[in-house]
Amino acid sequence: MSAKCSLFSLFSVFHFATFSTHTHLAGAQDSTTGDHLALLSIKSMIKDDPRGAMTSWNDSNTNFCQWQGVTCNPFHQRVTLLNLTSQGISGRLSPFIGNLSFLKVIHFQNNSFYGEIPPEIGRLFRLQELRLDNNSFTGHIQVAITNCSNLQVFHLGKNMLVGKIPDGVGSLSMLRILILHTNILEGGIPKYIANLTLLEMLSFGKCQLGGRLPDVFHHLTNLSRLAMHGNYLVGTIPPSLYNSSSLEQVFLDDNQLTGRLPANLSSTMPRLGILSLSLNQLTGPLPPSVLSSPQLNILDVAYNNLSGKLVITSRSSCNFVILSLTSNSFGSGEDDEMKFIQDLWICRELEYLDLGYNKLKGFLPGSLGNLSTKLYHLNFGSNDFSGGLPSSIGNLSGLTILDLSSNQISGTLPVTIGNLTNLRRLNLTNNYFSGSIPGSLGNLSMMLELYLNSNEFNGTIPSSLGSCKRLLKLDLDRNRLTGDIPRRLFELSLLSTSLNLGNNQLSGQLPVEVGNLKNLYEINLANNRLSGDLPSSLGRCISLFNLNISNNFFSGSLPESLKSLRSLENLDVSSNNFTGRIPTYLEVIPLNKLNISFNDLEGEVSRKGVFANASSVSMLGNSRLCGGIPELQLPKCRSNKKKDKLSLAVILVISFGSALFFVAMVLFFMYRRPQKMVAENEPQETTPGESLMQVSYETLYKATDGFSTKNFIGEGSYSSVYKGCLDTHDVNIVAIKVLNLRRRGGSKSFISECDAQRNTRHRNLTKVITCCSGFDFEGNVFKAIVYEFMPNGSLDQWLHNPQNELHQLSLIQRVCIALDVAYGLDYLHHNAGKTIVHCDLKPSNILLDEDMVAHVGDFGLSKILQSEYQNRHNHSSTGVRGTIGYAAPEYGLGSKVSRNGDIYSYGILLLEMMTCKKPTDVMFGEELSLHNYAEKALGDGALEIIDPVLLKDDRKIGLRIDKEETTGYLNNETCLRLLLEIGVACSMEFPQNRMETASVIQELQLIKDAILGNSTVFLSSV
Repeated sequence: MSAKCSLFSLFSVFHFATFSTHTHLAGAQDSTTGDHLALLSIKSMIKDDPRGAMTSWNDSNTNFCQWQGVTCNPFHQRVTLLNLTSQGISGRLSPFIGNLSFLKVIHFQNNSFYGEIPPEIGRLFRLQELRLDNNSFTGHIQVAITNCSNLQVFHLGKNMLVGKIPDGVGSLSMLRILILHTNILEGGIPKYIANLTLLEMLSFGKCQLGGRLPDVFHHLTNLSRLAMHGNYLVGTIPPSLYNSSSLEQVFLDDNQLTGRLPANLSSTMPRLGILSLSLNQLTGPLPPSVLSSPQLNILDVAYNNLSGKLVITSRSSCNFVILSLTSNSFGSGEDDEMKFIQDLWICRELEYLDLGYNKLKGFLPGSLGNLSTKLYHLNFGSNDFSGGLPSSIGNLSGLTILDLSSNQISGTLPVTIGNLTNLRRLNLTNNYFSGSIPGSLGNLSMMLELYLNSNEFNGTIPSSLGSCKRLLKLDLDRNRLTGDIPRRLFELSLLSTSLNLGNNQLSGQLPVEVGNLKNLYEINLANNRLSGDLPSSLGRCISLFNLNISNNFFSGSLPESLKSLRSLENLDVSSNNFTGRIPTYLEVIPLNKLNISFNDLEGEVSRKGVFANASSVSMLGNSRLCGGIPELQLPKCRSNKKKDKLSLAVILVISFGSALFFVAMVLFFMYRRPQKMVAENEPQETTPGESLMQVSYETLYKATDGFSTKNFIGEGSYSSVYKGCLDTHDVNIVAIKVLNLRRRGGSKSFISECDAQRNTRHRNLTKVITCCSGFDFEGNVFKAIVYEFMPNGSLDQWLHNPQNELHQLSLIQRVCIALDVAYGLDYLHHNAGKTIVHCDLKPSNILLDEDMVAHVGDFGLSKILQSEYQNRHNHSSTGVRGTIGYAAPEYGLGSKVSRNGDIYSYGILLLEMMTCKKPTDVMFGEELSLHNYAEKALGDGALEIIDPVLLKDDRKIGLRIDKEETTGYLNNETCLRLLLEIGVACSMEFPQNRMETASVIQELQLIKDAILGNSTVFLSSV
């Protein structure tokens, strides 16, 4: 019996085990099916997956645990991790994500998710990491999420969330990382953060929370990083924060905090490496313990009300890299005040020192040259330094910025200044420097901006400044300089911002070489002793906005060539010896201010243009002027009846002659019409603006040696381009675009180009000189447009010419070209009177003049949008409008032409400039495009796709502090990544997601400023 019972018991156990296993497998199968369906539901709400990250998410037999971005528990086959980081995914996040009950990690950061965060995430009680940062989520932070009691990482930064931070966050006791920065939140910093005792990183930066900092940081004993910048915080910094011994990085800048810094800050925060308190209202001295700290790498207390003496106590080491103390009231007036600068010699890693806008006094020590050779930014401007500039300054060979402006520094400028061969900006404005300007400044070949104005320099301007070929701005105003203006100054063809030589004692004539400065925005020669006629070459400075030559001895009449200055808005020629009549072109140029006072001008004053506004024009001291609007109070002009009658007779003769000519032309065309029926079916065309006088076929034939192959430049879809010489024009060398009228659309291309460029004037658009619409020697219809010749060819030639190693574009050249194109595009889209869409933006249509300034050309496919509804018949009927690879994807679907289409083309163009790969490269196809290629590389692989030419220079070119994620410097690599991001942002598939031209210009200008050495510009990611 006992044996039977044992056998029965064994059988029962086996049967129960089998049943339990079957039941468990059935339940597991139901659960895995639920995970499978949940994943498919998540995919169903995705609108765009540019990299195909979710391609494998389908109903195939493939186990969902093998899908990209999905990780499962190997035993249960349940989803535990979803990672779709940086995939460019766009769409809503499905609420079915709450069905993945085994999920521990969600990494969906750096995408384009939008809509509200589903509250169903709160059902994921196993969830440990939730990263939805850098998306476009809206609405409130869901209270339900605080049910995820095991959360350790909670990162919703860089979204568009609103409202209060839920109180339930205070119950997430396992949190190590809490980041909500760059949202629009309210309600102040919650006190319940004291409950989060395991926190290591806390960032609420740029959330506009308001209120005070709670005094709870003594509870957060593990906190190493605190970022609360940009929150309108008020009150004092609580004592518990100053006593947080675990803190390594503190960002409290851009608030309204008050109070004083504690004297023992260094000892109570022994691990502190970064302290950023700029843009607050802090008072009192800067404790010596802070400046003496051996741990601090970055100290930024700029733009506060700090004061007192700067003191460094003895120490054995210094790790300062950035020391920004600008815009306070530091200074004591004591004799040893400059000892602080001497004591910085031990900081061998120091790269950025800014003491500008304080109250520091004393002589600059001779030991100034003992500072770190890594120092690239040195600003002592707007203090009260006196004495001379020590010659040891020449030892600081790493300097790119040196600002000593607005002090009382005197004596001669040491010749050793010429040793600073990396210098980009030198500012000595408003001091008492005397003696000659040293010729050694010509050694500074990297110089971009030179400010020596408001000093007491005397002697002549050294011609060696002509060796500073990269100069963009030269300011020598308000000195005692004498002699002629060196002709070599006008070899600085890159001068584009300003040439200011005003308020000196310069004499002689203005050299004719001034016409070389085609890109210059401002010329100021006022209050000198210059004489002679104004050179007609001045009319070639077509970018001039301001021209001031007042208070000189110029004579003669204003040259007719000045009519070419179509960008001029302010003209001051007062107090000279100009004679003759006021040129009629002054009423056409869009001037805002015109001062022609105290000359010897005569004749009737116009009532048009700038002359129609008395507040915009000044003409005192010209006793022989008459007429004009009544507000000018000029005498009336005497009438001359004989002259009037003669004028009437002349008018009658001209009218009669014109009528005879018209009849003759009608008879001529009636005779020609049967011979050439080819012209019968052509549509009527509008010709370019009135300023474009037509030339004949014969003229163009001679200009190109019969359109010979030696003058052939290239060809496009509807045209061939030749180089020619027109002796009858101001610009001799021209580019002649001959339309191929036998090809369908050629005539329409001519009309589009003429219409688009009829009234457009911008330095970054190709300049139309004239046009031709007539017949060739055989009676065939002939049409051509004549442009200013661009000697450096097209951008396409520069990007894709591997045979010529010298034919390579540097990073700054590419950024400047990208800016030029963006400015041209912005003008077409917003400032040309009507909205003009180019429709064919690509490197071969970007032309470079002799100064490498970019000009957008070829308007053969352009479209003028007539109204807010654009064009009723704007749907494409002939396929994609533009060039394959550059044309916006919506054009292929028949969408209307729009500015967003040009933005897409611009984005592709920018990516091509950065990667040197055409969008039609063989590596690209249906699965991979240039946009996707770049977007995929934005993470760690950005440098792998960059044109190798751009990776040769790895210097620090600016400063960047990212208070939300990482800390570092803006070097070449960072700039390149930012440029890729702009290109990707412009070439997004959906038009509404693309950047605006204004934003593009702003971002590119920041990058340009950083590259050129303007390291006061702080950059954040695009």
